[in-house]
Amino acid sequence: MGAMENKPSQAAQPPADAITREVVDLMAGLVALFHREYEEAAAARSLTGAQAKVLALLRRGPMPMRHIAQTLSCEPSNITGIVDRLEARDFVTRQADPQDRRVKLVAATEAGQQATEELRESLNFAREPLAALDADERLVLRDLLRRMLEGAGPEL
Repeated sequence: MGAMENKPSQAAQPPADAITREVVDLMAGLVALFHREYEEAAAARSLTGAQAKVLALLRRGPMPMRHIAQTLSCEPSNITGIVDRLEARDFVTRQADPQDRRVKLVAATEAGQQATEELRESLNFAREPLAALDADERLVLRDLLRRMLEGAGPEL
């Protein structure tokens, strides 16, 4: 009976083969590179990394602070402070949700959208590594990354 008890957990977790470990290490290297350059680009615009991430998230459109907190995996009280500082710079506004007036939606202003676009344009980290891939390889990479993210659960 003991051997049968182990089978479900073994089936639930695929083995960590050498290729999988190397892929994870390579992705971690890309994430570290992106994070470092993103923080530097945000600081050059007098933004914290968290402020820049909130503005980037708002490219999708207005959203409740609760959703921002969940997406960025942080406490709602942290988002309140971040939004307060962005609002003081006229980068975001708070507006009542037409569906539920108790909920406040955060929306990027024109200045906030412009700051986000400038930040994105200044990021070089992806251009150089992706330049090593031709157009077909970039499409394959994009599709693989989408499949990985879709398999990870709710939209990030």
